Amino acid sequence: MKKALITGITGQDGSYLADLLLAKGYEVHGVIRRASTFNTSRIDHLYADPHVNGVRLFLHYGDLADALNMTRLIDRIGPDEIYHLAAQSHVRVSFDIPEYTGDVTALGAIRILEALRETKVPARFYQASSSEMFGKVQEVPQTERTPFWPRSPYAVAKVYAYWATVNYRESYGLFACNGILFNHESPRRGETFVTRKITRAVAAIKKGRQKELFLGNMTARRDWGYAPEYVEGMWRMLQQEAPLDYVLATNETHTVQEFVEEAFGHAGLDWKEHVRYDARYERPAEVELLIGDPSLAKEKLGWEPQTRFSGLVKIMVDADLAALG
Repeated sequence: MKKALITGITGQDGSYLADLLLAKGYEVHGVIRRASTFNTSRIDHLYADPHVNGVRLFLHYGDLADALNMTRLIDRIGPDEIYHLAAQSHVRVSFDIPEYTGDVTALGAIRILEALRETKVPARFYQASSSEMFGKVQEVPQTERTPFWPRSPYAVAKVYAYWATVNYRESYGLFACNGILFNHESPRRGETFVTRKITRAVAAIKKGRQKELFLGNMTARRDWGYAPEYVEGMWRMLQQEAPLDYVLATNETHTVQEFVEEAFGHAGLDWKEHVRYDARYERPAEVELLIGDPSLAKEKLGWEPQTRFSGLVKIMVDADLAALG
């Protein structure tokens, strides 16, 4: 039975990855931060399965700011694969807490890579890189060879972690991969991220519990995919003979306004009656256009997205409508 260690297991990607790996027969270990309230809602469904809870799913307290703790965990568990997904991952918030973002998102990756080097645990390592690294894009669409131009503290930290992963691969022979994932969404997306903010508002307005939705830049263009399909790509990266870095994307781009129109339209609402502009949600430096070319992933991994834009929006709106009853 293979063992996998997931940092960020309680997040959107971590929870879907746990579903996937457990279905494939893995023993899964997840790192969670100690908090005064339970924050495991995305993986609570796994505890209902007696073949998973306490048998193949184990949670450990840890923090990416604590190198000694992470080293001890990796040494004790001896995982075959490590999926490093945890980060301070909100782009807008990173402008408010840049130092913390750098410590957790950038140096957190170094701490895990160093733990692998020190313990000599032969785990394959996946680094969750981000399309935000392309920032002020230098070519369209973006590929594995496109130069980075980060436009936020979050993106700067992700670029650091990306190159750290490459450096440890080249310097110490680690099987270490970067997955440069473009935006990927789902009903498990955090409620402060713009897509989920929109679909939750649509559901609340439809149910008469909310009247208005306030948004910032609606002209920004993004490449949006469906998160469960993207974690399959992560897994495939670590099953290859040699480590490489891959873009996962849909090769389609849509504006935030298009997302709004699709979401409100699916619920039979006129978005213009409810959406208002608020400058507080603007970023100091905006990323205007992201669109990825996943050709390498299709060629090497046999991976390509199945869920397209309109289908993704409908999945999210329907889930939020159902959640409100």
